[in-house]
Amino acid sequence: MKIVIAPDSFKGSLSAFEAGKAICNGINKVDPAIETVLIPMADGGEGTVQSLIDASGGGIVELMVHDPLFRRIQSFYGMMGDGKTAVIEMAAASGLPLLKPEERNPLKTSSIGTGELIIDAMDKGCDKIILGLGGSATNDGGTGMAQALGVRFLNEKGKELRMTGEALLKIHSVDISGIDYRIKNVKFTAACDVENPLCGENGASNIYGRQKGANETDVQTLDNGLAHLSQIIQNEYGFDFKDFQGAGAAGGLGYGVLCFLKARLEKGIEIVARETRLAEKMEGADLVITGEGRIDSQTAFGKTPFGVAQLAKQKNIPVIAIAGSLGEGYKTLYDKGFDEIYSIMDESMLLKYAIENAALLLENSAENAIRLWIKKIKNRPVE
Repeated sequence: MKIVIAPDSFKGSLSAFEAGKAICNGINKVDPAIETVLIPMADGGEGTVQSLIDASGGGIVELMVHDPLFRRIQSFYGMMGDGKTAVIEMAAASGLPLLKPEERNPLKTSSIGTGELIIDAMDKGCDKIILGLGGSATNDGGTGMAQALGVRFLNEKGKELRMTGEALLKIHSVDISGIDYRIKNVKFTAACDVENPLCGENGASNIYGRQKGANETDVQTLDNGLAHLSQIIQNEYGFDFKDFQGAGAAGGLGYGVLCFLKARLEKGIEIVARETRLAEKMEGADLVITGEGRIDSQTAFGKTPFGVAQLAKQKNIPVIAIAGSLGEGYKTLYDKGFDEIYSIMDESMLLKYAIENAALLLENSAENAIRLWIKKIKNRPVE
């Protein structure tokens, strides 16, 4: 029997690789002869770097960059096993968790650090860069990133601006002549799981600005600034990406990578599945096991277990999901590719205990799930 194990991380307790190892251990308790294929997964958000370097035998690159408020911080990105592919989570340099609650203000923040991560990856010879868009503290349309890469944003006096959310309305012209020449030789792919346009009612500022610290006046200022940016870019260079699905991701960084990096936006799970060769490794499998920290009705909206289940169902492979906890509406997933769904918790268990003992609980849940699965197979009537 061959079982493919493709979980996401159990946030706060286990990485995707650690979760997968726990599941493998549970299966081995049932029958060590079962072939297990572990493929750590992610959906483009937090944990994507770790997932892809674990799957490819890569490593972490650490370096100093500027945080959203221009302070020097230690950051990182992943280098996949081929030594030519970098995996960058923009949140590692420009993310909301890098700021204290009282520091959050998208008028003042910049995505410059994300650009610095890209520069370092190119310095190390990468010709393929995967960007995870999500968790941003910024609303600058990717101008901070672009400025780090050599793009100049000038005011009406021809003076270069330091790009933040509030600087957008001050842009008079954009000079891309000095952009890093290596960009044209790099394939950029951005993991983007939202469909928001750059600006307007459903744009970056209106939908996500408040959670980054913006008040109602700020939201309008930011939205006007992004609209102004797109108009300047369109007038000067003919780029018209403001209504592109995903342009509003990460405070408009989606727009920035489209304009300045010629990036391709894709669903995060699709990128990770392709880079880990998940579909190829599923060939000949008798069962697929996936999971993450919480499974509920929202899992069907681009989360890792759903993406894994969809691939498995294309190959007519049964799918078991194991979650840290089960939320409202999880049973709807039985109609969307999942055969069995389990939780590592029972009703009497405290959350703190479950987090601290997640590996053991996941191992036990996997063991129980496989014992039941094998019993079901043995009792299945022959057609």
